[in-house]
Amino acid sequence: MKIYNLGQIPIKSWATELEEEALTQAVNLSNLPFAHSHIALMADAHVGFGMPIGGVLASKGVIIPNAVGVDIGCGIIAAKTDIKNIKREAIENIVDRSHRTIPMGFKHHKSPRSWEGFNRVPNLKIIREELDSARYQLGTLGGGNHFMSIEKGSDEHIWLMVHSGSRNFGYKIAEHYNNIAKELNKKLKLVPPKQDLDGLYIDSQEGQEYFQAMNYALEFAAENRRQLLRDFYNIFKEETGSNKILKEVSIHHNYAAIEKHFGEEVIVHRKGATRAGLGEFGIIPGSMGTPSYIVEGLGNDESFHSCSHGAGRVMSRRQANRTIDREEAEKAMEGIVYKGFKKDLSEAPMAYKDIEEVMDNQKDLVKRVVKLTPLGVIKG
Repeated sequence: MKIYNLGQIPIKSWATELEEEALTQAVNLSNLPFAHSHIALMADAHVGFGMPIGGVLASKGVIIPNAVGVDIGCGIIAAKTDIKNIKREAIENIVDRSHRTIPMGFKHHKSPRSWEGFNRVPNLKIIREELDSARYQLGTLGGGNHFMSIEKGSDEHIWLMVHSGSRNFGYKIAEHYNNIAKELNKKLKLVPPKQDLDGLYIDSQEGQEYFQAMNYALEFAAENRRQLLRDFYNIFKEETGSNKILKEVSIHHNYAAIEKHFGEEVIVHRKGATRAGLGEFGIIPGSMGTPSYIVEGLGNDESFHSCSHGAGRVMSRRQANRTIDREEAEKAMEGIVYKGFKKDLSEAPMAYKDIEEVMDNQKDLVKRVVKLTPLGVIKG
């Protein structure tokens, strides 16, 4: 861990390399008058919008929509299956069928999906406006770095993994309350302008509304992953003869929660960071061509009981598409079943940090439990 003393409170970083812009964003966080104790940057930290991805901010009395992010509740669910060996033909069939039947990118289901959470909808304007569309978004993958994968575990079992979030439903909630925070901060001046860190007092009407809407979006995101996993597993089951899922691990990495740290009740914002409390299981993915890990948290106080949410990008999507060689990207995916890169190379393995180095840098935050090696990848 490296400590920077560049603002009002320290910045503690588990990342060996940090972009100048990401460090500037962390300094902005450290100068917030309501920031508590220190700013924590995980081993995968890189520049984001407003604050670094892989950043953890504990605040007193103020919640910041942009410190949660636009994909509220983005996260991963991983499932250990009863299958230990799988043929390449089965992997190819699963990848192909999943691409054909599970909505990806901007696609939605053609008929509404059911969920018991639709029976207890918060009475908030933005949620009422987006609710009908949300019924068609449930169980859809999205694009960007969202994926489903078939993995071979170091425990000899085949695992399934799904990475997705709250879809456009969560985005609309985030956008709505960030706009409200921007307008309020013109008067309140909670934060300096043009830092994209506009906040809401947690005990204000607007702050309570956002906190309620965010938590509902977290539930929606978790259900989205559950439904995706169900549909993915049903295809897997038909192709492999699997009878059951033996274990599930499910985590969020874009959210805020009220927790107690260093003697005070604070709002912990984890933007591209995962909770890693003592004995708590988590998932840290690499890239579509590199290993991922099931981990167990060590409850490190200095990280606010957090760890990285993945390997972390070393280049932007635009830079990846401009600089990565297609043949090199295809070679990095050798042996893994996937649907090719087409025109987009932004998720090629070399666009990400070395997952093994990232894991080594956070040995004091988590311990490795199962190493997962990709066999087949489905991307939006």
